Amino acid sequence: MSHMSNPLATPDQLFQRRSIDALPIELQDAIFFATQCLTQAAGILLQLPQSVTAQANVLLARYWLVEPMMSHEFSDVSAATIYLTAKLSAHPRSPRDLANVYAYLLSRSTAFFHNPKNPPPPPPNDPSSYYLSEAAYHAFRNRVLALEARVLCALAFDTHVALPHPLAVTYLQALEFLGVPKDRIAKKAVAYLNAALLSPQMLYLTSQPNALAVAAVYNAARDIGAKMPECEWWEVFDVEREELGFLVVGMRSVDGWGRKMRADLKGMMRGAERGMVTRRDVEDELRRRGVEVVVVRAASGNEVDAEEEAARRMDEKMASLEAGG
Repeated sequence: MSHMSNPLATPDQLFQRRSIDALPIELQDAIFFATQCLTQAAGILLQLPQSVTAQANVLLARYWLVEPMMSHEFSDVSAATIYLTAKLSAHPRSPRDLANVYAYLLSRSTAFFHNPKNPPPPPPNDPSSYYLSEAAYHAFRNRVLALEARVLCALAFDTHVALPHPLAVTYLQALEFLGVPKDRIAKKAVAYLNAALLSPQMLYLTSQPNALAVAAVYNAARDIGAKMPECEWWEVFDVEREELGFLVVGMRSVDGWGRKMRADLKGMMRGAERGMVTRRDVEDELRRRGVEVVVVRAASGNEVDAEEEAARRMDEKMASLEAGG
């Protein structure tokens, strides 16, 4: 049964995640939310199955349990985890594919991070904004490959992720919901499971797949108005009432929390053309709050941050010169 369970985070690890970065909790949550959304968007453009993208989301969350967020650019961490997960699946993607997708998602021509319920006018398509020179591609590739090794080392090469999505479908087949087609409940349940990847409670790191599946089915059935069995049916799937209650509330709160995160991130962007928060955005926000950025860099435990940032800016400058020429 080990292939159906996951290694769970300990309370000490969850506490360490909050204290390892000298960042306010709301900034940590905003970074986590934005990076997980970026990973989902990249998975769609790379035409990866949701199972692969969801595993990348889980590995990213596990990585940030033991590594400071400010050690590397957030988009690079997203690219490294999705590259690693795709490589281990039946759907590998080349570094060139990743570079093109992330160049587009981070450009001013993308609609990434716009509110899907109230989208603004689509941005003008400017191919020059996501043109990727050879120098920029090789710099991106080197960063991603180096980060892939760091992720594997941080996770002790344990990349196993059991997802609750297949279990939710299996549980639905065993339950009787009168008057409601099971496919309607299944779509709702899968939507809850995908949204839970963004949860600030780290639901995928604190609960096993069977509990997540039961909570998603419960929420989906309640939303649709399906009549659930009158017995305590969740116990059949080895889930206790207290854990089910916590997960039900946690999953239902993601939507409102996500709207708040979008609003918070909008205030952190360095311009309307930016759709993804960067380390520089976080540093600017800290300066506005009167927090010394040096403290954050020192807390990251990475003494070559300044050198990495200088090299990154040089790569960007070379890329812009080549694009202009």
